[in-house]
Amino acid sequence: MARYRVDQPLDRTLTVRPSVDSERFGRLSERVARHIGSWTFIAWMTLVIIVWVLFNIFAPEYLRPDEYPFIFLTLLLSLQASYAAPLILLAQNRQTDRDRVQYQEDRERTERILADSDYMAREISALRTSLGDLATRDYVRSELRDVLDELLERIDALEGRTRDAAPPDAD
Repeated sequence: MARYRVDQPLDRTLTVRPSVDSERFGRLSERVARHIGSWTFIAWMTLVIIVWVLFNIFAPEYLRPDEYPFIFLTLLLSLQASYAAPLILLAQNRQTDRDRVQYQEDRERTERILADSDYMAREISALRTSLGDLATRDYVRSELRDVLDELLERIDALEGRTRDAAPPDAD
């Protein structure tokens, strides 16, 4: 006997209808579609049909389950096709959904990469601009050479003046 508790709501999820796990059914349909679309399936199906036709033509009449117009074979093939087509369509729909999600993720990733590239381009541009204001190594070296040349000229000039102004040595 089931006991009902007043302090908890009733479980309304129980129904008479059977519940179907759509994800499990979808995976099954993909497996079936993958198998039906294989060369192995086509080869086996062709072999079974050839054996069926040959048996029903050459077997003794009392053993033939399906005589010449092969109506039972036609019924079996139609039944197989009537189940295969919806399963294949379901598998294609699931693949389309996965492709749509993948496309959206690729699009978002591409947008992030473009945004990062734009940011990096702006940063590099800002660095180039700020480097334009800074003295480069070659510029500093050339300026130091100019100052050094100027100092050497002054030293030479001072040495020349001191030689001219100095009395001759009495040796």
